Amino acid sequence: PAEVLRSFRLNNHTGEITLVGKIDYEINSKYQLSIKATDGGGLSAYCKVLVEIEDENDNAPEIIVSSITNPLPENSPPETLVALFGIRDQDSGDNSRTTCNTEKNLPFILKLTENNYYQLVTQQPLDREETPQYNITITATDQGSPRLTSVTVISILLSDVNDNPPMFERGFYDLHLRENNIPGLLIGSVHAADVDTEENGKVTYSLLFGKIREEPASSYISINSETGNLYAIRSMDYEDIQDFQVMVRAIDKGSPPLSSETMVRVLITDENDNVPIILCPLQNSTSPSNDLVPRGAETGYLVTKVVAVDRDSGQNSWLSYQLLKATDPSLFAVGTQNGEVKTMRPVNIRDSFKHTLIVVVRDNGHPPQSASATLRILLVDG
Repeated sequence: PAEVLRSFRLNNHTGEITLVGKIDYEINSKYQLSIKATDGGGLSAYCKVLVEIEDENDNAPEIIVSSITNPLPENSPPETLVALFGIRDQDSGDNSRTTCNTEKNLPFILKLTENNYYQLVTQQPLDREETPQYNITITATDQGSPRLTSVTVISILLSDVNDNPPMFERGFYDLHLRENNIPGLLIGSVHAADVDTEENGKVTYSLLFGKIREEPASSYISINSETGNLYAIRSMDYEDIQDFQVMVRAIDKGSPPLSSETMVRVLITDENDNVPIILCPLQNSTSPSNDLVPRGAETGYLVTKVVAVDRDSGQNSWLSYQLLKATDPSLFAVGTQNGEVKTMRPVNIRDSFKHTLIVVVRDNGHPPQSASATLRILLVDG
């Protein structure tokens, strides 16, 4: 055959057979040569020469992937088939015997089937939020000398399962709202994050049903379902309500949906919107009372006390007293902190019989609010 003539040469005189072409065990493992010998007298003889080719380990194993599950659901149970592949080596004997392995410390293992295929299967639970993708290196090595190796990488993406509820940044929110707010004012916001993807990670917000002072919570506060922004529905009055609490739910759009809750407390901040109220002496009487002071009163004599309160809180309710006007400014003084009206000097016979004092009561707010009290004092013998 032509292939024999290309590969071998016969010396006509010595009978030596030499290799002149390239041979490949994987293409042809043996050759049969027909040899004819002829003497000078014209007689001939024939023989056959069988040339057997010895295999060399000149072919690395070939990894042939038949199927891949990609993407792989993150909730796949152990023993889930990830990939199926076979190993082919064109050499023979030990040169064609192969072993296959993969990286350690992965949640996958290799299993050899009865028909010499390998299965890559899950061994441990998977978590897309921890590791969204695996690049798995498969190594095949033959038993020849020297050994030859081939490598392939199988990339596996994990598909998301709704296995994580939304999580609020805080378990409890304190928000502050100044009283006398306009309805619709933004109070603050809550935020919850969901580490799942796509619809499983989209979060909406809502108020859980509840009551505030026997009224629906929704009549006090509302929430934007997309942003988590909280808005005041009504104008608040600190003197009427100082704080209230609502429960907010965050829910994702997975199937089934998962949710979590957080508590929001709204603290109403006081404004200085109330003037001091004078309790004593009464200022709305048609016939105001007179305070009597004996003409023999000495310095520091307690004439009366102006009593006032303020419905505001904190500094807005701190009161101070000042004598704004007096018939005789040298005779009476008002205690700045306690509102006590006392004589500044001894009363004498030359002092007028009738005195009028105007006392101003101011709070400590910004700006301050004030009220005034009019006192009538009569000097009497005694």
